[in-house]
Amino acid sequence: IIMTVPQLQMLLLLASLTGRCVASPRQEIYVKASEMVVLQCQRAGHLDHKPVIWTSENKPQMNLSNMSPAEQRQLGLLCFDRSLFILAASVNHQGNYSCSQRNEKDQLWFRLTVYNTLTRELENRTRYPMRCYTQESCTLKCPDVNIPHSNYPNFTSRDITWHKEGESAQVNGYFPSAEDTDHGVYTCTRSYLFDGQMYNMSYTVVLDVQPNQRNSDKHAVISYPLANEIIYVDVGSPAVIKCEAVLYSAWSSLFWLKGNAFVEKDDSFPVFSNLTQEHMTEGVKHTVNLVFKKVTKDDLANDYTCKMQSISDYPSFVTITLAKNVRPFHMSVVLCPVIILAVMATTVIVYVKFKIEIILFLRDTLDGKTYDVFLMCYKSDKVPGLKQCDVKWLENVLEDNLGYKLCLFDRDVHPGKAVPDALLDCIERSQSVVLVPSPAAQSLETGLLSAIHAALVERKTSLVVIKTECADAPKWDSIQEAFQLLEKTGNCVTWKGLSSLPPSSAFWKELRYHLPAACTGNQAFPLEALPC
Repeated sequence: IIMTVPQLQMLLLLASLTGRCVASPRQEIYVKASEMVVLQCQRAGHLDHKPVIWTSENKPQMNLSNMSPAEQRQLGLLCFDRSLFILAASVNHQGNYSCSQRNEKDQLWFRLTVYNTLTRELENRTRYPMRCYTQESCTLKCPDVNIPHSNYPNFTSRDITWHKEGESAQVNGYFPSAEDTDHGVYTCTRSYLFDGQMYNMSYTVVLDVQPNQRNSDKHAVISYPLANEIIYVDVGSPAVIKCEAVLYSAWSSLFWLKGNAFVEKDDSFPVFSNLTQEHMTEGVKHTVNLVFKKVTKDDLANDYTCKMQSISDYPSFVTITLAKNVRPFHMSVVLCPVIILAVMATTVIVYVKFKIEIILFLRDTLDGKTYDVFLMCYKSDKVPGLKQCDVKWLENVLEDNLGYKLCLFDRDVHPGKAVPDALLDCIERSQSVVLVPSPAAQSLETGLLSAIHAALVERKTSLVVIKTECADAPKWDSIQEAFQLLEKTGNCVTWKGLSSLPPSSAFWKELRYHLPAACTGNQAFPLEALPC
């Protein structure tokens, strides 16, 4: 099937309007309408002359390498070696192209934009800055971007011509001594003769003429990020990566690249960039933000480059790599329950082992009544009592060594006061009552014992009954049965003679465990056991 030129042109136009998305990164190429452009299928640093397949990725997709030279010329194209020549670009050629070696999946991608008039964004992307200094020689350099290789047959290059914006006459690209008036926008034109027809390629160079202080000039550098820096991001979350540099010329620019392609400034894209400027004492601080609406796994596989195109001799750039942010959150979720369980287990073990010591320590910090303990001795014929020296030792340890404020009937009750009233008053003013059996004490009647029991229950006063070791259980009479009722009300602690004398013995620990906190705190006075 042979297509006419208008049909092929219409086909290319429809393909450019309905072109499909291609994989990134891709090279962005801009060419003025009616000028020539050359797409080079060559990776940086690789010299390979193997034949390649050129494909127009617009709809319908076309294998350009399989076309005959005549069919290629009808489309205004020429495939030679690893290059695709578009001899006179038009809007019909605009779109996406790819190249690859045969039987290989690795491809290079290109997006060609053909323009008639320059917008502000296109001006920034198609202009090449250059700096010269006053009173120094300066030669304008015409960019050699997307031009034919010198070894291509049938292409004959002609001299480069220069024109200055605003002037009609051709200018010389060499200045023996640059002046401020040489500052401006220049257009250089490369011309090539092929098959009896001349094809042009033009480039715009912005010349900035600075005072002759080159050695003291400040050079713009990218301050952030650092070269080859790894920036950690959260997949599925937004992210903003800034690039900062202080620029000293209005002709300098800062922008982001994704691979070899410009990052769009249109915020409708998933990844776009925006620029902010801050005027400083010297220069203007430029901040270009690389904005991810939602970071994807594909974004982690791309390299992003912040490039500064300045009027210095060489542009500068910084390439970064994105990496998935690994949070220690999951580890903490696992460790927290383990730590809590360990703390709980340790607390239980310590409490069980040191229960008495802990209770005593806590009680030592509390406030009490007038007396901590009412030490009340009673006489019982049925229960063996403590010797008088043991009772005195009991008083001394409680009061002098452990710091308890004791209420002693013989010492703290005023003479002449009725015994029942005095006993009940002592119970009222004490936090705890300790009943001590002693042969030398007074006997207590059943009625008084019942009154004491009632007072203890009513005031919720704690009661500790000290018992002695005995081989046989006592036989209680009617009076002694009241003591049984008191024993059921309180707690019993057994006095074991000599083994109970040391303040560090189990007797004293158990006794203190049942007693309230001491008002005056532990005195730790040295004591000596009294002879019995």
